[in-house]
Amino acid sequence: MSDTLDYKQLIKRFPWIVTRGQDCIVSPDVDGLLCGLFMAHYLGWRIRGFYDAKVLVKHRGINARDCIFLDVEIFRKGTRSVGQHMLMYDIRDVPRNWEDFSECISANNLRNHDFKHNFKQKYPLATIHLLLAILGSVRRTTVPTRAVSVLLYADGTFKNLFNYPENCLSWLQFLSGTDKANPLRYLFHSVRYPLTQLMGLLSDLFKDFRAINAGRRGGDKIKISNTRGEVVNFDARRKTLDSVTLEKANALLNLLAHRTGWIYKPGQWAWSDLEAIRFQKAAIRPSRRRYEEFIKKRPLSFAITSSLALEYTLDPKRKFI
Repeated sequence: MSDTLDYKQLIKRFPWIVTRGQDCIVSPDVDGLLCGLFMAHYLGWRIRGFYDAKVLVKHRGINARDCIFLDVEIFRKGTRSVGQHMLMYDIRDVPRNWEDFSECISANNLRNHDFKHNFKQKYPLATIHLLLAILGSVRRTTVPTRAVSVLLYADGTFKNLFNYPENCLSWLQFLSGTDKANPLRYLFHSVRYPLTQLMGLLSDLFKDFRAINAGRRGGDKIKISNTRGEVVNFDARRKTLDSVTLEKANALLNLLAHRTGWIYKPGQWAWSDLEAIRFQKAAIRPSRRRYEEFIKKRPLSFAITSSLALEYTLDPKRKFI
């Protein structure tokens, strides 16, 4: 059995991933924002909101269940999503309600990787790289040299390349990253930029992020919640992000657009008539018993982030509408 992703079968099963004009909700960090820019640029997708696993900020006239979630897996049957987190505890003991992921494209699930047997081999790249490979299998996409820094920054990919080189190479093989038509080939197999140039590009990017946030860390995301899970930076009266956050969000998206060449059109993004919905975030230490108990609660989303933590989001008041 060949350990490479069959893009034709994937698209046959999930045709919406290459369908034009979809509504989507993205995570508010660099990876999620890149996913939104990429799909808006090539397929005319509309970004209707942001979800960070604690708070959902979305356009009031949109039903979130009709949107495609990018950079997060949604555990609701019929809700479409794309992500790269570790989800399964033991592939030999699949939960009865696992069909709630029936419309989810999850990198680790595509390879049948689970926490018990494959945690050290979990997907080491970002969601944007998965989208690049999928869409690149059916149409031409470009990765300009100036995009290298943000594409390696997303989800700490540049760290994983050097910390876990064998695993990264294994996943690039699974994604057919050396194929001539695959955009990952240019990003990961190019000889155009030496190591010192890469360090310089990343250093410049870090400076650009700090400049967005007045010299402090945090310029690489749109902050919609705090550590307590409370809604922040949202003007409920005007139904929009507050003016400072909106200015930073536009600066960040313009920066990412300039680096990638994926045009940022504010009209494709939901910046007005918004509502903020707060969910319940929690964490447990992964074990078979705890996993069986928590999965029965029908979490809205979750991820096994380390050997010590499974983070999940509950929707006890059924706000996900």
